[in-house]
Amino acid sequence: MRTRSATWRLGISLLGGAAMLGQSGAAHAQDSETSTMLGKIEVTAQSNEILKQDGYVAKKDRIGTKTDTPIARIPQAISVVTQKQIEDQKPRTLNETLGYTASANPNSFGFDTRYDAFFLRGFQAFYNGMFRDGLRQYNGPSAWFKTEPYGIEGVTILKGPASSLYGVSGPGGIVNVVTKRPKDEPFREIELLAGEHNRFQAALDASGPVNEDGSILYRFTSLGRKSDTELPGYPDDKIYLAPAVTFKPDEDTKLTILGEYSKSVTGGTAAFYNSRYGVLSNLYEGDPAWNDFDQSQGRIGYEFEHRFNDVLTVRQNLRYNAVDSDIEYSGHYSIGADQPLQRYWGHYTETMKNFVVDNMAQFEFDTGAVKHTAVGGIDYAWSDYDAASGISYVSVDDIKAMPVPHSGGQQMDQLGVYLHDQMEWNDFTLFTSGRYDWVDTTSTAADYSTSKQKDSAFSGRLGLSYQTEWGITPYVNYSTSFSPNIGFVYDDVTSIVGRVARPTIATQKEIGVKYEIPDHNATVSAALFDIDQKDGVVFDASTGINKQRQLDLNSRGLELEANATLDNGFSFIASYTYLRVRIERGAEDTAGKELSATPNHILSLWGHYQFENGTLEGLGLGTGVRVAGSSYGDDTNTFRNSARAFVDASLSYDFGYRNPKLEGVKLQVNAKNLFDNQKTICSAGYCYRDEGRSLFASLRYRF
Repeated sequence: MRTRSATWRLGISLLGGAAMLGQSGAAHAQDSETSTMLGKIEVTAQSNEILKQDGYVAKKDRIGTKTDTPIARIPQAISVVTQKQIEDQKPRTLNETLGYTASANPNSFGFDTRYDAFFLRGFQAFYNGMFRDGLRQYNGPSAWFKTEPYGIEGVTILKGPASSLYGVSGPGGIVNVVTKRPKDEPFREIELLAGEHNRFQAALDASGPVNEDGSILYRFTSLGRKSDTELPGYPDDKIYLAPAVTFKPDEDTKLTILGEYSKSVTGGTAAFYNSRYGVLSNLYEGDPAWNDFDQSQGRIGYEFEHRFNDVLTVRQNLRYNAVDSDIEYSGHYSIGADQPLQRYWGHYTETMKNFVVDNMAQFEFDTGAVKHTAVGGIDYAWSDYDAASGISYVSVDDIKAMPVPHSGGQQMDQLGVYLHDQMEWNDFTLFTSGRYDWVDTTSTAADYSTSKQKDSAFSGRLGLSYQTEWGITPYVNYSTSFSPNIGFVYDDVTSIVGRVARPTIATQKEIGVKYEIPDHNATVSAALFDIDQKDGVVFDASTGINKQRQLDLNSRGLELEANATLDNGFSFIASYTYLRVRIERGAEDTAGKELSATPNHILSLWGHYQFENGTLEGLGLGTGVRVAGSSYGDDTNTFRNSARAFVDASLSYDFGYRNPKLEGVKLQVNAKNLFDNQKTICSAGYCYRDEGRSLFASLRYRF
């Protein structure tokens, strides 16, 4: 097992520059001092540049239309996790960030910090549905670009097919994380965190203008963590560095450069031995002497925007990503009922590189009584994936000395052209979107033989919404998706022979209603949907090795969601999902059955109250419950997973309420799975264990 002391030393050193960053804001603080008390002013971390948010409520975002459109007018279900929700709940992974979102099921594989393996409307979305700042973030089978929640200012979830604007994406929807970007006003934050399992973390976030006229802005976000977990020899260490710079030479032109470098070390094995089909034992599969999952990742890109006049605005968004993963894993296997279990050790490496650029022009004009906001664009994406794999049935020393032979690779080039027009007439808004994609894929087998594949398809969306005078907006939507897949799939997961995955296509019909409650910062929404998917890719670990397979699915469901931040200090999130995902074509004896690890009922509720006066002034209390109903444990529906409920809580105290000299100092304690409810969850017949209770405390100074 590799040493991790250097990782922690670097994390502590990230705070070294905090004093210098604070000095630049000292003069601002002194100049702003007055003898009149104006009440407590909260300094917020979000920039509100891309995602407009207020507390737990978001009102406007670009992800649904690639334009700044009110969410209520968009004829498609959209959920938003705001910066305030992230700060109150303190999620450690993107999976946890999505835990209170309708139709998001991020808990199908038990405790596993290696991947953000979430589902939307019953479909996996971690391969084809992962986006950052409006650009697709390509993931390989194991080389997944990890999202650090501290480095984002919100998450937008667009439900259902989105290929008409974004091309390659999944049928359940897309998850778009919004990177923290420079702010116009000075902002600095230092946070220290400590928790169970020797978890220690230090973070720094600083932003503001560089020059006097504010034409150059910066932001630097960083984090260092050293942590064990409840599993032996399974760390959760990380270094995260994310610089950003914005240039605004005039009010019509803006260029924002966004970068990241991060390195993480987690465990290579998160599973427990399955003693027989559908039964989980207490034997941990990992070997502490061979259990590191090292990953290095980086991204660099920019967002450029120029407004020529009231009619024309052009944008170009570009990014390059690279991920290197090195996984040490192990497990057990049986050689006979009366024989002791035997061990194996594996070594798996993956690299994933991708480049994506989106060029678009936005036009605003009228044709008679109809107001148009139209977007036309061309985007291009390139990805290069390569893998190597080795396994030993002898010893740890044997796998350490063994070369890791090439096991496969894939290169993909994708070109797409799209056009979107949203037409407003009186209180009606008609959305029409169309896109055509061409994708060339070259796959390389273990023996370096190659095969080529060309795919192309049209994707579309047609939606209509009507905004009433009472704030109620009903809508209808029809949309399609198209998604070539990276990697190989196995029609028989027990075989070592795979094939190139076929593209996934899907269609959706959706009706819904959105309600912005007048005179309150609150929204309520409901949606009914029906999605047909062909050749979807799902994750299968029933053999103990992560593999992909393809099948046809139908998903039908109901979503209810409410978000509010009220003037009395109370904020809440509530969601309910009814979901039925049926296999139309799959492995033998699965047709007509329900997809495993997919609960029919998912309920979540989170509330937070901030005492703003009285004896308890400054105290914040939050609690929530996440309930997942029972589900099938395998795709032949021979046994069931029991229902699960997890209670989360937070307790905070803002010292600035009582003592102005301590303005910006906040102590917070968070609990995940407060009552330590650990159950088994099985997917495709292979079973996992939920994480137990986790407690941690943080001390933040924001100035």
